[in-house]
Amino acid sequence: MDSAQQHLTSYTTLALVLAALLLLTGITIGVSYLDLGAFNVPLTLTIASAKVSLVLLFFMHLKYEGWAIKISVLVTICVLAIMIGLTFCDVAFR
Repeated sequence: MDSAQQHLTSYTTLALVLAALLLLTGITIGVSYLDLGAFNVPLTLTIASAKVSLVLLFFMHLKYEGWAIKISVLVTICVLAIMIGLTFCDVAFR
């Protein structure tokens, strides 16, 4: 691979992403002790989605990929969300 095509992420950026992931993990643990009723699951899923986004963008270098790869990842995530939503609907209306 040509050195001009490599996308090297600095240690500072990786350390900041790691700190954000640890902070979000701490927030997830803190939320688990709170009783927010129906908002527990959506809040936890939102935090988990933010963590997944950071991992995909920085540690898996999706930030530097072409549009075809980005769109295929988004389509995959949307299909997964639809399947999980249909599962929740099935369980809710039994």
